[in-house]
Amino acid sequence: MREIVSGRKPVLEALRSERGVEKLYIKKGELTGSIHAVFALAKEKRVPVQYCDQRRLDELAEGGLHQGVAALLATVAYKDVADLLRIAKERNEAPFLLILDGILDPHNYGAMLRTAEVCGCHGVIVPRRNMAPMTQVVHKASAGATHHIAIAQVTNLTDTVKRLKEKNIWVYGADLDGANYTDTDLTGAVALVIGSEGEGIGHGLKKHLDGILTLPVRGRVDSLNASNACAVLLYEVLRQNRAKK
Repeated sequence: MREIVSGRKPVLEALRSERGVEKLYIKKGELTGSIHAVFALAKEKRVPVQYCDQRRLDELAEGGLHQGVAALLATVAYKDVADLLRIAKERNEAPFLLILDGILDPHNYGAMLRTAEVCGCHGVIVPRRNMAPMTQVVHKASAGATHHIAIAQVTNLTDTVKRLKEKNIWVYGADLDGANYTDTDLTGAVALVIGSEGEGIGHGLKKHLDGILTLPVRGRVDSLNASNACAVLLYEVLRQNRAKK
């Protein structure tokens, strides 16, 4: 069942929460007073905003006080990174993680979640900010993987990578200036970092990685899109681990 909260204070708190908001509903012409703070935070977190009439908001609030605003809560319960490592331990497997840095396209995000789930990743790590929100587009593109793959939201990806390395997990990123991905040993405990289409992996994060993996190309276009590159690398991890058994 979809969960709706209404009223300026409840919606503002929902936007601030770890669970997050999928969509914000604002009454047409209602951008006054404290609703500016609600709108600003929604914009900062890239939450889609839909303007609607009084009747629609009354329906969403089910007769309750909405003060011109309501929010659809995110359907995904985010995990901690420790939960992802616990999943690997429970399966008696070396940790296999996907880290997404600044993926803003919801179709790419959903496709990556789908591939991660299919390949047996123990979880996906995403930043709280500068990341596509968990919308119905993501759910649809993931083909339902959002309901099966564990997703952890973190405040700082660089700090997270440092902690993973302290646990003897090798962390590799995908970029154009690295070694051929098939020449790198990706067996054992490993995490793969995929950056955004335009910016790639952030410089501050990139310098803490154990290595950079590159997919060779023969055509005039210099790279695959982020979700396709992600799929190739995740399947390479799967292939190498199966070959080792």
